[in-house]
Amino acid sequence: MNQQNQDERTFIREAMDRLLAGKATASNGSLTAAALAAEAGVHRMALYKRHTDLKNEFEERVRTETKQVPETEKQLRATIAKLKKTVASQKAEIDDLRQQVTLLAMAGAVLVDRQGTPSAPELPPADAPDNVIPFRPPTT
Repeated sequence: MNQQNQDERTFIREAMDRLLAGKATASNGSLTAAALAAEAGVHRMALYKRHTDLKNEFEERVRTETKQVPETEKQLRATIAKLKKTVASQKAEIDDLRQQVTLLAMAGAVLVDRQGTPSAPELPPADAPDNVIPFRPPTT
């Protein structure tokens, strides 16, 4: 590991301690990875790419020492809850569509069966509205 990386790691560890103690000097004091990078004076992407272990360590320390859930975890949990609701509604819709397919297949089978046997023209039921016209089998 080169000297620059070693210095960055030292700055990040010191920044971790300051943030967790509530004594931020260069950031807004929030317990986020972005605030950690700002407090340490390193680029945020350096923290995410080169020092992932330190970022994870910081998030774990936030979780254990302050009993807070990191913001990224809150966002992920909210996304998971939203996706679970979406999956549940899609499953219900799929079940409904399967029932409709079954009913339509049975209705189609009845219509095909009626075409094969000659029958008298059907009259609408007595309680049917005036605008109902019954299907009549085609005459051949």
